[in-house]
Amino acid sequence: MTHALNRAGRRGDRRSARSLLPAAPFAAGRPGGRRPLILALLIAAFAAALATVGPGVAHAEGEQVRGTLTTSASGPIEGVTITVETPDGDEIDSVETDEAGRFAVDLPGPGDYVVSLDADSLPEGVDVGSAGDTRTVTVETGRRLPVNFGLTDGTTGGSGRILAIQLFVDGLRFGLLIAMCAVGLSLIFGTTGLTNFAHGELVTLGAVVAFFINSHGVPLIAAGLIAVVVGGLVGALNELGLWRPLRRRGTGLVAALVVSIGLSLAARYLIQTFYGGRSNAYIDYQSQRARDYGILTLTDRDLYSIIISVIVLVAVAVMLQRTRIGKAMRAVADNRDLAASSGIDVNRVILVVWVMGGALAALGGVLLGLSDQVQWDMGFRLLLLMFAGVTLGGLGTAYGALVGSVIVGIFVQMSTLVIPDDVKYVGGLLLLIVILIIRPQGILGSRARIG
Repeated sequence: MTHALNRAGRRGDRRSARSLLPAAPFAAGRPGGRRPLILALLIAAFAAALATVGPGVAHAEGEQVRGTLTTSASGPIEGVTITVETPDGDEIDSVETDEAGRFAVDLPGPGDYVVSLDADSLPEGVDVGSAGDTRTVTVETGRRLPVNFGLTDGTTGGSGRILAIQLFVDGLRFGLLIAMCAVGLSLIFGTTGLTNFAHGELVTLGAVVAFFINSHGVPLIAAGLIAVVVGGLVGALNELGLWRPLRRRGTGLVAALVVSIGLSLAARYLIQTFYGGRSNAYIDYQSQRARDYGILTLTDRDLYSIIISVIVLVAVAVMLQRTRIGKAMRAVADNRDLAASSGIDVNRVILVVWVMGGALAALGGVLLGLSDQVQWDMGFRLLLLMFAGVTLGGLGTAYGALVGSVIVGIFVQMSTLVIPDDVKYVGGLLLLIVILIIRPQGILGSRARIG
């Protein structure tokens, strides 16, 4: 064991920063068999059945348009009149935003609707964006459709330079949240070779658990810590109850990929069944005014989110570089067979990786729920950006996941300078395509791996 750890430590100075977690085979031993494939097909079939049930759950709650009116300087805007009509001009309902700037209008059924904002009810200094005060939307069956009016104020709307700085800081915050979740995804891939499509549901789980605990009167800080513990336990359950038995059976990577997709669908719609299709904010810190820092504004919750993300990511990097378990993770990722023959308990290392990955994903979900509210599919919508960050930085490198995720987050937020806010996630995926065409191995990846 000492030989493997020293070997990993010596190479850490030369290559850990670039290839900390290289790909490793998921399964050792005989190549699959009928039983793992049958198990994969059963999980996929079960997930498909849940997928057909999921929309029915949302439909039972009814169609709805909803949204939140807020600006960086003014914070949530209360008392603004929102009216929903049919295309023929028949009024459905007219409501006012609450103290958190939120509005919600129940609809009689799916179809086209016109959502308008009364600009005269806006406070002084706040204006509607360039798209105007009217939105024509199409609501599908069982859908609760978010509507964004893109309000601006004198702080962020009056100067393109200041707006760019504001979006850069918002993108940095968002990128750090993506990085926190993506590092766990990269750790799992590096030590097992598994591309875990169910990782996004660990993000959602953290936010949902924190919301339920917080809604029962527990402070959000304590609720978030409990959610992180639950995320780590669920990660351990994933490893002990599913992935370790599959590895012992020699399940191949393709079958494991199918299982992870099925597990993702099953977990997502299971969360929707218990949580519902609604979007909720935490009880704590939901109504905060932004503080003026000169050329930009930030709410306290956004500032604390950045600080927490940086502290956690630095702690993970130190752990991987300096601690015994971190060196063991690098040894397992580099060569599982050599690590096992040197006395390292490979299964124990992988279990620690799953616990850490689940805890990091849950913490990322808690912090994401502060800014985007808690939704049943929030982790799934973040999953593609996590993959984009991991691939952009260099597949299988922990530092690459960090760098790539921050770049994706900044690019996604700053792309709203030229594209609508509703399609900003597309920008991150377009950036991924361009980088892969120019540099297929990613920013910190290497063209060839030796050893």
